[in-house]
Amino acid sequence: MNTARIVVLAISVAAGGLAIYLVSGPEPKQIVQAPPVQQIETVDVLVAKSDIPMGQTVTPNDLQWQTWPAANASSNFIRRTDKPDAVTQLVGSIARSPFISGEPIRELKLVKGPGSGIMAAILPSGMRAISTEISAETGAGGFILPNDRVDVILSRREKNSDHNGSDAVVSEIILSNIRVLAIDQTIEEKNGQKVVVGKTATLELKPEQAESLAKARQTGTLALALRSIVDANAPPTQAERIRGNSINVVRFGVPTSTTVQR
Repeated sequence: MNTARIVVLAISVAAGGLAIYLVSGPEPKQIVQAPPVQQIETVDVLVAKSDIPMGQTVTPNDLQWQTWPAANASSNFIRRTDKPDAVTQLVGSIARSPFISGEPIRELKLVKGPGSGIMAAILPSGMRAISTEISAETGAGGFILPNDRVDVILSRREKNSDHNGSDAVVSEIILSNIRVLAIDQTIEEKNGQKVVVGKTATLELKPEQAESLAKARQTGTLALALRSIVDANAPPTQAERIRGNSINVVRFGVPTSTTVQR
């Protein structure tokens, strides 16, 4: 076999091997497509653009539309699809409760009060606002602030039937778990507010409670006892219901309990 034939044979073998390699090479990779992203249904909800304190009159700059997941949008929220002119309609309303920035606007927390004062606007329906004088001694040292809950205590002197004895001092809780609307003319506690001893406390009362307070002011000295925030928000216990039919009486410095008919 001469050299030429050997070279041709070698080239043929190499070409055949290359062809076999190319044919038997790895299969092309399949491209896996990601599943389509599910679109979340949204609605435009009216929210507070900035903090709105209680008693403040709402302006256009206080409100804005914000995209909200439709599944989480309460029926109490104001939707643009239902009320596209809501911003214009709500301008001039007074906030009965404070709003924080980004909080959805609810009409239950707003009131239209053209020509009315702020107190009349924020006062719930059926309730009355009545003021009473306080001092450091009768107002928990100035630690009572708007929206706190208090008990109203009446203290008065009664003549003792014993001519040789001194007058008896009688104290009783005449109103329990009463909301404080304002101290002087401040209707909302400000962040970082220092303790200030006011001269007047305005209380939220039912009509019959307002009558009782007005009568009590003529018969003795009134004091406000600050309630714990836990007690103020908790439902009345059985002991508190029983205590509602009794008064605490202090005679000669010794506390006793006397049942009265109400």
